[in-house]
Amino acid sequence: MDKLRGIQTFIAISERGSLTAAANALDTSLPTVVRKLAELESSLGVRLFNRTTRRIHLTDEGHRYLAICKTALTQLEEAEEALFDAKATPTGKLMLTAPVLFGRLHVAPLVAEFMRMHPSLSVEMLLLDRNIDLIEEGVDVAVRIGHLGDSTLHAVPAGILQRVICASPAYLKQHGTPKHPTELASHAGIRFTGRSVLSEWNFRENGRALTVRFTPRLMTNSVDAAINACRDGLGVGAFLSYMVQGPVGAGELKPILRKFEAEPLPIHMLYPHSKLMSARVRAFIDFAAPRLRAQNFTRL
Repeated sequence: MDKLRGIQTFIAISERGSLTAAANALDTSLPTVVRKLAELESSLGVRLFNRTTRRIHLTDEGHRYLAICKTALTQLEEAEEALFDAKATPTGKLMLTAPVLFGRLHVAPLVAEFMRMHPSLSVEMLLLDRNIDLIEEGVDVAVRIGHLGDSTLHAVPAGILQRVICASPAYLKQHGTPKHPTELASHAGIRFTGRSVLSEWNFRENGRALTVRFTPRLMTNSVDAAINACRDGLGVGAFLSYMVQGPVGAGELKPILRKFEAEPLPIHMLYPHSKLMSARVRAFIDFAAPRLRAQNFTRL
């Protein structure tokens, strides 16, 4: 347990930025913090911090050891939690992440319903259009769209999406409706940049991939702005089907070139391989995944 207290002291110093602040956070004395750090560094045979009279900062070895310690403590906490009944009422804090628009439209309502079912649970929800390291950021569950590479993450299927090309009826009436993807090169393109660095759209023709490059008239990192530009008749845009179900249903946008659409994209709920599944993570995935799968995100 002395080693564990030393590790807790080390993490507190790194997070608080000073020995004094760490002592206050741990509700202990400054000499105790100094002693615990010295004992830990002695047992490891390395210096974890560079210290001056005015500041303290991690060494390279300290940075590496900090990442290891945080993972180890998380696993220890989860192991202790796993000793309790896995079916216990979910409590504590659930941290999850999802893409911005998908999270707002489809994940947030499920989170609200789940929280009403479990009043003792708190949730932190990060809506980001980029992938983050779940272990490093302490995230319990991630909702991700697209094919998964090799990873140390457990994946639970949660539905599929389709890439679709859309334009407003007014734009198509004025400029004509493309009959083949290659005709898009002569149309005004609206590009939602997302994660792609290339101005190109992907299709399939006769079972083979077809890529069409274009010069965008408007580029934006906001999917809402791109959809609105298409609504306003400024050009043709490519979106994931869930993004435009509302505008298409309202007659504001019209899908085109549907027989050339690329392969569907999967949706997954992910959680770290290294984590024992806590009651709150298990309960949320069991609650949310089937509800997401039940929704027809490809319907337009």
